[in-house]
Amino acid sequence: MANNNYQNVPATTIARDFRKLEKGTDNIYESIAIISKRANQIAAQMKEELHTKLDEFNNDSDTLEEVFENREQIEISMYYERLPKPTLIATEEFLEGKIYFRNPDKEKRLAEGV
Repeated sequence: MANNNYQNVPATTIARDFRKLEKGTDNIYESIAIISKRANQIAAQMKEELHTKLDEFNNDSDTLEEVFENREQIEISMYYERLPKPTLIATEEFLEGKIYFRNPDKEKRLAEGV
């Protein structure tokens, strides 16, 4: 069904060590901003995948009862509900170094020696 990259991500919230989160940026707030932006990307991707799969079942002639009784459609929806939340996926990706990010302002300051 969906992306299998989510299998190693815990489905529930877990305690995180702040030192690990700020490791790549030396700034916890910058790390959180990066994780947040990635979580928004993942959420949009998951939403698009779900809507694409559910659109296959869209039929203008269906009655209300037929829509509620479509077992495969219900299973697809339940599968997406059980996936880890986008913030958990993004946090795991960040900790594993799978997110590419850059800060042009920081790069400029380093180049100028400030």
